[in-house]
Amino acid sequence: MFPIRVSVPTRFPATITYAVIGLNVIVFLFQGSLTEGAQEAFIYSYGLVPARYSHPEWALRAGLSPYDYWPFLTNTFLHGGWLHLILNMWTLWLFGPAVEDRLGFVRYLIFYLVAGVIASATHALMNADSPTPMLGASGAIAGVLGASLRLFPFARVLILVPIIFIPFFFALPAFVYIAVWFVMQVVQGLGSSLAPQAEGIAWWAHIGGFVAGVILAPLLCCSSKTYRPYYGDEGVMGFAPWGGRP
Repeated sequence: MFPIRVSVPTRFPATITYAVIGLNVIVFLFQGSLTEGAQEAFIYSYGLVPARYSHPEWALRAGLSPYDYWPFLTNTFLHGGWLHLILNMWTLWLFGPAVEDRLGFVRYLIFYLVAGVIASATHALMNADSPTPMLGASGAIAGVLGASLRLFPFARVLILVPIIFIPFFFALPAFVYIAVWFVMQVVQGLGSSLAPQAEGIAWWAHIGGFVAGVILAPLLCCSSKTYRPYYGDEGVMGFAPWGGRP
């Protein structure tokens, strides 16, 4: 299933969402311009290496400071390849604007960064001995998905499902699409805990970021006094803002 549109209307431009996407692209292009050795040093310096904090003696031998905690944030702006970057930024492009619209750009920026840090901390806790750098915005974006589930559970997500060479389109309730995604993360996360030697995707970062989004979104959302409720004819894709037909 590949999401291509969300039926949540917005009133204000998604300034922070687009700025975050732009910053991720700029960092990725800079990362790609480095030599192989410099790129590896860059990733180990700014990516999150859990063993850096659980085994400080190893970190010092590797030339990493166990007292530098910026990687819990900076890793969320690094990516391992074009596909990694594109999939993350596409998801943020789809779900970020509506969450930013309801939180306001200042609170949304705080929300995004905090969700990213919580995602990083969850990964570090569940993979404490790992010497492999974690990088990617997916933990913070999982927080955006959690916020979407909490704020817009009955919105519609337009899904593309290619069967052989024929594209099929379905409009699923947001809570169905996001719940299926989250269950997959939990299953994969539990599987990675049972087989810790098979490192790859940071499943626990996704879980931690998602839970943070579910909890934080209603606390940071604009009050109804400062944000006029939507009328039924302000929906998208033929659906009202709450997910039903107007």
